Amino acid sequence: MAKEIIAVDLGGTQIRAARLDQALTLLQRENTLTRAEQGPEFVINRIKTYIRKVMPKRQADILGIGISAPGPLNPLSGVMIAPPNLPGWLDIPLRDMIAAEFGLPVYLGNDANVAALAEACKGAAQGCRHVVYFTVSTGIGSGVISDGKLLLGHAGLAAELGHIPIVMESGQVSTVEPEAAGPAIAGRLKAAIQAGAKSSALDLVRGDLNRIDAKTVGLAAAAGDELAIECLAYAGRILGLGIVCALLAFNPEIIVLGGGVTKTGDLLLRPMKEAIHRHILNDSFTADLRIELAALGDDVALVGAAALAATDGGNVDISELDRRF
Repeated sequence: MAKEIIAVDLGGTQIRAARLDQALTLLQRENTLTRAEQGPEFVINRIKTYIRKVMPKRQADILGIGISAPGPLNPLSGVMIAPPNLPGWLDIPLRDMIAAEFGLPVYLGNDANVAALAEACKGAAQGCRHVVYFTVSTGIGSGVISDGKLLLGHAGLAAELGHIPIVMESGQVSTVEPEAAGPAIAGRLKAAIQAGAKSSALDLVRGDLNRIDAKTVGLAAAAGDELAIECLAYAGRILGLGIVCALLAFNPEIIVLGGGVTKTGDLLLRPMKEAIHRHILNDSFTADLRIELAALGDDVALVGAAALAATDGGNVDISELDRRF
C-alpha cells in the first residue's frame, strides 16, 4: 500500500493540517485559528490536535509529517528561532516535539522554501530542475531548487533573496524587502500623499490614510492613478534587481512569483522585467528564462510541507518522488 503524508501549515493567523497521497494530492484537510497570543504551548497543542484529525487509524501508513512555518528557523535542527508573527516563540524545538508525540519522521521548513519545493513538484515549475521562487507579500521570501534539490546551505539559512543589499540612488544601502514588499508600496504612496500629492487611493479608503495598503494601491493603479502606478513600478524595478542577483547566482530555468502583491499583474511585472533586461550581465541569462506566476494558490504550503517529508527535508531529488513510495 502506498504511503501517505501529513502536512501542517503553521501561520500567524491559521493552522492547517492535511493528509496527502503519493502524488501530493490533498485527501483531507482541517483548519483552525492559531491564536498565537496564547503562546507556544497552546499553539503546539493545537497543532497536535489537528494532526490527529487528519491522521489515519494506522499510523504505519504515514511516511512522515512535513511542517511549513514562518522563519527564521533552522530546518536542520528543527528549531523555530524567533518568528515575528508568533509571540514568545524563541528557540522552540518544534520538529522534535511533534516527532516525540507521534513517533514519525518530522521535517520543518520555512514557508518560502517549502513553497519553492511545492511549485517545483506540482506547480508552475513542475518538470524544472533549477527554480527560484519569490513570494511578494507582507515580506519578500524566496526559495531555490538547485539541480532538483532544495538549497538549504550550511546552517539551513540559504536563499534569503529578499534581503539582498541594494545601493539606492541616495547612496544609502537598503534591501529588496523594505523597498518592494506590500507595506513598502503602501508606505511610499502614503508618504507622497502626506507631502501633498494627489491620489484616488485616498477616495477608496474614504480619506483614511491609515487604511491604504498594497491592495488599495493596486486598485488605484488599475483605475489609472499615476501615483499608484509609479509606486508599483518602483517596487517592480527593485524586485527586478533582486531577480537579477538570483539569475547571476543560480542560473535558474524558471522564476516563479507568488504572494498577494503579484496580483497587480503587469503594473508590477512589466517594470520588473524591464529592470531585469536592463541590468543583467548579458542575454545568455535570460535567453530561455521563464517567468511564471505561482500555480498552487492557498494549497502551496500544504503541498510543499508534504513534498518536504517526501524528499527527506529536500535532500532527495524531486525526480525520485514517484519511486520512493
